[in-house]
Amino acid sequence: MVTRDLRRLAARRRRPIAAVLAGLAVACVLLAVRTPDGVEVLAAARDLAGGRLTASDVVVVRLPPDTVPAGAYVPGAPVSGRLLAGPLRRGEPLTDARLLGPGLFRQTLTGQAGVSAAEPGMVATPVRITDPDAARLLSPGDVIDILAAFEDGPFQARLVAQEVRVIARPPGRTDGGALLVLATTPGQAAQLAQAQAQGRLSVTIHPH
Repeated sequence: MVTRDLRRLAARRRRPIAAVLAGLAVACVLLAVRTPDGVEVLAAARDLAGGRLTASDVVVVRLPPDTVPAGAYVPGAPVSGRLLAGPLRRGEPLTDARLLGPGLFRQTLTGQAGVSAAEPGMVATPVRITDPDAARLLSPGDVIDILAAFEDGPFQARLVAQEVRVIARPPGRTDGGALLVLATTPGQAAQLAQAQAQGRLSVTIHPH
């Protein structure tokens, strides 16, 4: 008799315990599937030296809303194939100011946000200078002069573009010089094209 009563008591206690455990299991499942707080943005999957982005170069990260930088790209943005303006650290959010394009023009032509990318008279001009070591001294935003030395002309170098701003320094081979992308007027672009077709280009750097 006593044994039967003990069994009934244990059975009655088992039911609420099982209900509590079932409730805890449901709560754990809900916590696991709940969307984490924050905003999803694209970031560098690893340290990037620059150059053209591929799909494997970016990952999705989640940031607190108040830490998301202006111009940050969100998942689904067409960044594959775009050109980085400079190196990017692993985990660093990808923004319009880090890619060669309209956002970069806003950042580099005047040093302030809100300037139209279609600034009258400004174009992006790629040029190759002879000395790659000199190019490594430059960063986007630097202001430089471009000099040209012609083999079949006077030995003195000639100034062909003055106070132009560096937009990007894409990585690449150094045996044939180094590539720079500059913000120039169409007239400066024409002079630079003629100069690099006929001679060797070098730079002087304006102090900040």
